[in-house]
Amino acid sequence: MAAARRAKVAAALGVVVWWWWWWAVAVVGCGAQPVVVGSYGQPRLWLKPYDWSYLRVELPPSFSSVTMDFATDRDIQREHLKDLPRRDLAIICLMNSNPPIPDISDSFLDTLLSNFLVVGSFGSTNNQSDLAQCIPFQKNTTIVLRNDQISPGIWYIGYFNGLGPARTQSKMISRGRARSVSTSITVEGCPTSALWGPYCNQTIEMISCSQSSGYNNSRNLMGLNIDKRKTLNTREHTRRINFLSQWNHLEEKGVGSNSTTYSRMDNSITCAISNGSLCLRQGDMKFYFLDVVDLALQFEITATNFGLAQRSSLICYLRYNAFPRRDLHDYSASTPLLDTTCFSLEWQVTGCLNGKAGTNCSWEAYVLQRVPKRSPSVPFESYYVPSDGKASLEYSHFSLEQFLSNSSFEPFAWTYFFLDIPEGSAGALIHVQIKSDKELNYELYSRYGGLPSNESWDYYASRTSSSNGSVYFSLQNSTNSDMDLSIFYAKEGTWCFGVKHPSDKSNSQTYMSISLQGCHKNCNQKGACHSSIDESGLTFYSFCTCDRDHGGFDCNDELVSPNGHIWQSVFLIASNGAAILPAFWALRQKAFAEWILYTSSGISSALYHSCDVGTWCILSFRVLQFLDFWLSFMAVVGTFIYMATIDETSKRAMHTAVFILTALLAATGATRSANIGIVIAIGSLGLLIGWLLEFSTARRFVCWPWRINLNVPQSWPNLRSLFWNSLDLLNKRFRWFYLLLGFITLAFAGTSWKLESNRSYWVWHSLWHITIYTSSFFFLCSMRINTVNHSPEPSYELTRQNSLPRSEPRET
Repeated sequence: MAAARRAKVAAALGVVVWWWWWWAVAVVGCGAQPVVVGSYGQPRLWLKPYDWSYLRVELPPSFSSVTMDFATDRDIQREHLKDLPRRDLAIICLMNSNPPIPDISDSFLDTLLSNFLVVGSFGSTNNQSDLAQCIPFQKNTTIVLRNDQISPGIWYIGYFNGLGPARTQSKMISRGRARSVSTSITVEGCPTSALWGPYCNQTIEMISCSQSSGYNNSRNLMGLNIDKRKTLNTREHTRRINFLSQWNHLEEKGVGSNSTTYSRMDNSITCAISNGSLCLRQGDMKFYFLDVVDLALQFEITATNFGLAQRSSLICYLRYNAFPRRDLHDYSASTPLLDTTCFSLEWQVTGCLNGKAGTNCSWEAYVLQRVPKRSPSVPFESYYVPSDGKASLEYSHFSLEQFLSNSSFEPFAWTYFFLDIPEGSAGALIHVQIKSDKELNYELYSRYGGLPSNESWDYYASRTSSSNGSVYFSLQNSTNSDMDLSIFYAKEGTWCFGVKHPSDKSNSQTYMSISLQGCHKNCNQKGACHSSIDESGLTFYSFCTCDRDHGGFDCNDELVSPNGHIWQSVFLIASNGAAILPAFWALRQKAFAEWILYTSSGISSALYHSCDVGTWCILSFRVLQFLDFWLSFMAVVGTFIYMATIDETSKRAMHTAVFILTALLAATGATRSANIGIVIAIGSLGLLIGWLLEFSTARRFVCWPWRINLNVPQSWPNLRSLFWNSLDLLNKRFRWFYLLLGFITLAFAGTSWKLESNRSYWVWHSLWHITIYTSSFFFLCSMRINTVNHSPEPSYELTRQNSLPRSEPRET
C-alpha cells in the first residue's frame, strides 16, 4: 500500500536450522579474526553532585562484540551498595534505544540495584527489554558484550552522580564531591558480510528474492517486533513449517461484505535459498538473514521437499535483530520425527495496498507529517497531522471522525496512524491527547515498528485503564471525555498508534493531537524545561529544572511543604539581622568604612535569599548571589584587617588586594565548601601583615646580631623576655574574654558552613549568618584600641601624669 511504503519500517530475522540433537558438534568453517570497526574515547568526564550525562553508542549491524572500559575515581563495593543513601550513589546505566532514567520511580531504581546484586554486570540477561541495566562506579571496569547478548543499533550510556528526586531540584547550595569517569569503547566486527557471530565463525547463506528492490539480503538491522502463528501441514515426502508474523492479529469471524472495501494482498515478495535445496548432516547449522524494509502484513517461512534419510526432527529458531541461540531466541518451531536429510526453504512477505492495514487489509492507515514548532529551548518540539490534506497544518489537532474506518459486520474497527521520531531526538516524549464533546468509547494502542493489536502492543490506554507497568508511560488527567497520555524518551524511528473504536460512528466531535515535546506536563508548572546534548553530540535530551520545593522527573515530587517553605524563608532572611551587631559597633567607633561593609553585607544577603526562596528578586539571581558571597567574604577579612590598627594608607592598599581576591572567589565558585578556610586564611594573613607594618612603623622589633650566639644559657633570657613582652603587649591590646568568644563563634560558623547540605541548608546557613556576624562583633569588642589615632587605650595613671605641669629646671 502507498501509505505503508512511505512508512519505512525495517526488520531483520535470523533463522537457525538445527537437528534435534542440538548438543552435537556443529560443522562450521574456520572463520576469521574480528576487526575493529569503530572506537570511542572520552578522557575524563566530571560530574558535579546530582549531575548526569549521556553517551550515544551506535553498534553497526555487522558488529561481533563491543568492549567498554570505565575508569572512575570512586570504588563502590557491591556489598555496600544497598547501604548508601541515594544522594551518594554514583552509577553507570546502559539502555537500548533511549536514554535511561534510573530514578524515574523508587521501585524502578530498587529493581535496577537488585538486578545488579544478582547479575553483577551488563549483558547477562536479554538486554532488548525496556529495562535498563546499571552498575556502580568502580575504579576499573571492563565489560565485553557479544552480538548474541545485545542487538545492534543505538544504545545509551548514562552517568549519574547522585540519584533521587533532589537530582532535578534547584538547590540553594551544591555541596559534595565531584566525580570523574573515563570511557573507552571498542567495537569489533567481521571482516566480510559472509561471516557472522561473536567470533566471526558462522557462515551466512545468501537469499535470492523475486523483487530485489523490495526485500534483499542486506544486513540493515533496525527495530521491529513480530508475533507468531504456526501451522503444520503433513503430506507424503513433504513437510511444511509456516511462521506467520502478523502485524495486526484480529480474532475476526465472517469478515467481508459489500459495504466494506478490502485491498488484495498481492504485494508479496518471495525469497528462497540460492541453490534451491538444503542438505544438512547431523549437528549442522545454517544461518539466514532477511530485512523487511516496508510495512508487511505477514512473514511466512516454509520448509518443503524433504528427502528420505535417517529419522530426525528439524528445529527452526528465529530472533529479531540479533543472532539466535537455542537458549536465547524469539520464536521457534519444529517438525515431528520424520525421515529427512534435504529440504527447501522459502520466505514470503505479504503487505497491503491503497493505504490499508489489518489482517485482511480492511482498516484505514494514515501517515502523519511532522510540523516543527521552532522552540528555542527544545529544538525537536513539533506536532503531527495527517498528510492527505484533510487536516490543516496550522493547528496541532485534527478531527478524528473523518479518518475512522468503516465496518458493518464487526462491533469494533481499527484506524492506524504512523509517525516518525527524527534521529537525535530520543530524549523527547510523545504526547497524545483525545478530546470529545461526549463520552469517549475509544481505546488507544501504540507500538514501535509495527501495527498494534489486541495481543501485541507496547503501550495501551483507555478511559478507565492503561499499561502502567512501564515507567516510561504515563496516563494522566483522563476523564469520561478526555484521554491524555505520554511516552517518555521515545525511541527514534516509526511509531504506530491504533485507535480501536465502535464501528457505528456517533454524532460526536472528537479531536486528536499528537506532539513531540520536551518535558512531561511542562514540568507541572513547578519548574522550567531545558534541553542538552549528549557527550557524542548526536542526541538532544530534555529535562526539568524544578523549583526549590519540588523535584523528580517531572517536578511532581513535593520535597518542601508550603509551611516548611515559609519557615525556611523567614529563617534565611531574618537571620541576616545579626549584621546589626558589628555594624552598630563600627558606627559607634566612627569606623564608617566597616559600617558600610557590614550593613551592605547583611542587606545583600537578605535580598539574595529572598530571591533564592522565590519571594522577590530585585536583581538577577546571579548578581545577588555574587554580592552576597563577596560582601560576606569581605566582612570576614575586613574584621581581621581592622584588628591590625594600621594607618589608613596601608589599610586602603590591603583592602584593594582583598577586594580582588574575594571577588575572584565569589565569581569562580561562591558555594565551594573550601571557601571559608580560604577566607579565614586571607584574613589571618592580612592581620599578620598589618601587625608587621604596625611594629615596623613603631620600631617594635628586635635587632638580632649578625653573629649567631650558640650559647643557649646566654640567649635564653632574651627569648624569655621577648615572649613575656609579647604576652604583655597582647594583654594590653585585647580583651581575652571577647577574643575567646570570637574564636568560638567563628569555629561554629565554619562548622555550620561545612555541614550545609541540600536538605538541611536552611538550618545551617541561617546559623552561619548569625555566628559569622556575631564573631565579627566579638572580635571588634575584644580590642583595646582607640580607633581615632590607632593607639592603645591609655590608662588613668598615665593620663593623670601627663596632665600635671612640668617644673622648670633649676639653674646652677
